[in-house]
Amino acid sequence: MNQLDALKQFTTVVADTGDFKQLGAYQPQDATTNPSLILKAVQKADYQPLLAGTVAQYRGRPFDEIMDRLLVRFGCEILSIIPGRVSTEVDARLSFDSSATVTRAERLIELYQAQGIHVDRVLIKVAATWEGIQAAAQLERRGIHTNLTLLFSFCQAVACGQAKVQLISPFVGRIYDWYKRAAGAAWDEVANSGANDPGVQSVRQIYNHYKKFGIATEVMGASFRNVGQITALAGCDLLTISPELLASLAASEAPLARGLDASMARNLDLPAVSYDEAGFRLALNEDAMATEKLAEGIRAFCADSIKLEQLMLAA
Repeated sequence: MNQLDALKQFTTVVADTGDFKQLGAYQPQDATTNPSLILKAVQKADYQPLLAGTVAQYRGRPFDEIMDRLLVRFGCEILSIIPGRVSTEVDARLSFDSSATVTRAERLIELYQAQGIHVDRVLIKVAATWEGIQAAAQLERRGIHTNLTLLFSFCQAVACGQAKVQLISPFVGRIYDWYKRAAGAAWDEVANSGANDPGVQSVRQIYNHYKKFGIATEVMGASFRNVGQITALAGCDLLTISPELLASLAASEAPLARGLDASMARNLDLPAVSYDEAGFRLALNEDAMATEKLAEGIRAFCADSIKLEQLMLAA
């Protein structure tokens, strides 16, 4: 059995791509997208007609509407291939506006429903700012399920659990990147790999907290840099993995053991934790890595949304 098949015994495997033509080979349950992945896809020859066709059909409409229709078009194509859910992201420029996030999310769901897609097959991705988490809480109460992304800290995860969001996406690789850069020449790759990887440790802490306290929010590790990070988190609820790393897993027959276990987590002696807005903002501010990576991630998604708009303008 290859590692990908072995992983699927413990964990729901999700494909992290906008390139839906790659999906069939790996048979993921779900798929995730974001502005950067969609931007990457539409610059490939295979997807340029999809971009051009969407722009031509809705030319003259506001850019934000055309953008949403393009995202939904990709999402529908993905859903025609996978059996599960697709995650579609609200414009990152709304990351600090709860009301606008809710409005945009509702429009995305309406566009999916107009294509015959049931609301339960879509997760609306929202940045895990305080405002994003509160927007997600509103959406969940309205029956719209959410995926809280750009999640780097324990306090973000706790607040998401309190908000009863459907799923969170802690970013393993970007946490690893920060600590490796901060250590500089002192970084020891071997000592900080596998279960000792700081990104892996972050996900384990969140997973154990959720399972210990019966929090139903799903944990989906994301943003992987290497196979070792993935295999160390075997047993996590879900893992969203790039096509390149899916291929690496499929090509390996190395043994794979469960890394996370819900029954063991329930027996841990962990303190109960909760946050109000002030406590959340202070805890996030105290975490330099999470503060920097959240801001950096929002900036990057905003920049790629602008680039995508420029491609639509030229189409």
